[in-house]
Amino acid sequence: MDLPTNNFKRAIAAGRQQTGLWVSLASAYSAEIVAGSGFDWLVIDTEHSPNEVDTTLAQLQVTAAYPVAAVVRPAWNDKVLIKRHLDIGAQNLLVPYVQSEEEALAAVAAMRFPTRGVRGVAGVTRASRFGRVGDYAKRAHEELCLLVQIETRDGLDNLEKIARVEGVDGVFIGPADLAAGLGQLGNQGHAEVQSAIKEAIARIKACGKPAGILATDEASARRYIEWGTVFTAVGLDVMILARESEKLAAKFK
Repeated sequence: MDLPTNNFKRAIAAGRQQTGLWVSLASAYSAEIVAGSGFDWLVIDTEHSPNEVDTTLAQLQVTAAYPVAAVVRPAWNDKVLIKRHLDIGAQNLLVPYVQSEEEALAAVAAMRFPTRGVRGVAGVTRASRFGRVGDYAKRAHEELCLLVQIETRDGLDNLEKIARVEGVDGVFIGPADLAAGLGQLGNQGHAEVQSAIKEAIARIKACGKPAGILATDEASARRYIEWGTVFTAVGLDVMILARESEKLAAKFK
């Protein structure tokens, strides 16, 4: 049995636009609903959502039946959290709050087995098809995709060093935390924040890496794509449910 091919990794490396959705409801049932909606990728968020390894596993299992890539965001750049998500079969990880070359190198190391890294070795996991992929330990890194998230002033200052780390497959801009770090908490549309985002996208591209971002409205999403993002999340399941249910209720008030 062979490793599953990571089409998402290949698509962003080739510069093909990948449209995504944030999945935060911590439910396999709702994840399966949006898995069939036509997005290229879904972020299963464990940083700001009540997801644990078991709920993440269930969502990976149901989305696997659909032509969509699952990207898991660990709660932190922690080798234990990363190991657990890799073992349950996550091929794409979005590691938050990376601020330096050293932190990017640590994330890469957590994705790889010794001697290339520090990932713990387990022979019978979902990732290895329960031991059925005979050369899994030797080839796993080929089909794993590491995205690192830039969301602070320090991250911006060290952007080129982070982006050029071998093993970093893409750089994602976290607009909400970035706005907060720039003194514009809750105001992602502020001119300073937007200027920083535009410049960051150009800098990531200049390093030869694909840039990604999350947008919460269509105008912003299209603007970021025009600026050069390659993997662009264009909404959140929680926001869709909250805002659309409010609209429906308001029609009958």
